Amino acid sequence: MSSIICTVTNDLSQDQRMIRICSTLQAAGHQVTLVGRLLPHSRPLVNHSFQQHRLRCRFHAGKLFYLEYNLRLLYYLYRQKAAIINAVDLDTLLPAYLISRLKGPVCVYDAHEYFTEVPEVVRRPKVQRLWSALGDWIIPSLKYAYTVAPALAELMTERYGTPFAVVRNVPYRQAAPSIEVVPDEKIIFYQGMLNEGRGLEAAILAMKQLPSMLVLHIAGSGDLEQKLHQLVIDHQLEDRVHFLGFVLPAGLPALTEKAWLGLNLLENTGLSYYYSLANKTFDYIQSGVPALHMDFPEYRALHDQYDTFELLSDLEVNTIATAIQTLFNNPDRYALLQKNNLQAAKYLTWEEEEKKLLAIYEKL
Repeated sequence: MSSIICTVTNDLSQDQRMIRICSTLQAAGHQVTLVGRLLPHSRPLVNHSFQQHRLRCRFHAGKLFYLEYNLRLLYYLYRQKAAIINAVDLDTLLPAYLISRLKGPVCVYDAHEYFTEVPEVVRRPKVQRLWSALGDWIIPSLKYAYTVAPALAELMTERYGTPFAVVRNVPYRQAAPSIEVVPDEKIIFYQGMLNEGRGLEAAILAMKQLPSMLVLHIAGSGDLEQKLHQLVIDHQLEDRVHFLGFVLPAGLPALTEKAWLGLNLLENTGLSYYYSLANKTFDYIQSGVPALHMDFPEYRALHDQYDTFELLSDLEVNTIATAIQTLFNNPDRYALLQKNNLQAAKYLTWEEEEKKLLAIYEKL
């Protein structure tokens, strides 16, 4: 079996996808190390079957961060003996590629998103051109690559000429949840980053139009955290909107199962969001929780196949409020979505999806 180093730019504590991937590869007999970075607010690492290593940086955002992190990652990889380097997204690909050329390990590209099309990059043309040039230089020369969704794999295969396999971001199989709803409170639940383009402002304002027994719980942290807190205060929604803060991945299923409705809201501000297939989609399904998703290609395909959630045409406050109110007023439709979630949950599991991951590494 092989020694594998997986590289990311986050602090490792909340990357559910990489925890699953590294655990699967380690269980298959490989020696796996997941490399990320240490942030000022990083929590202690949770022990896993694979090794973990954090790189300490002086800078934590912007061009200087990416420059420093790539240099530190390059130096770290140069000192290691690995047969395979799994580079996650464009922001760790350059060091992995250079080491593969210098020392011979196979470079595998894992695209968690369409990096050049995320909102933070799209709105900055010079930055977008830089990352695009990097991807156009390296990715066509790679033999092994995979991503999170079929439509995105097709799009990236067409752009780069490298075949992209699909390994979806699905959770481990859970015990069948209880689907009883507490009658005096129905929780609308969001889990994920509190960043731009997630529709959180509209979701908060939609609460003003909904019955008082509906409350919004937001689990996560991010750049918009303080702004969202202030929005709640400004509209006197403190008793209707509750921030749970950062929650470790292991704690999310228990929170999700208590929800009446899940949220996965995204603005169509770039191809990365438009072709996304978020892990929270499958988390809601696995917990038997109906949800609201955007009418984007991957969510439309899942909706047509399993009918486990409702689709939104846009992120207007009235659109969100109307969709929630309609489901609130239609218990038969809600019960059908619950039933369909429990059926779909039997098939949409990591135990099934990891077979695709292992097939990729068996080719190596």
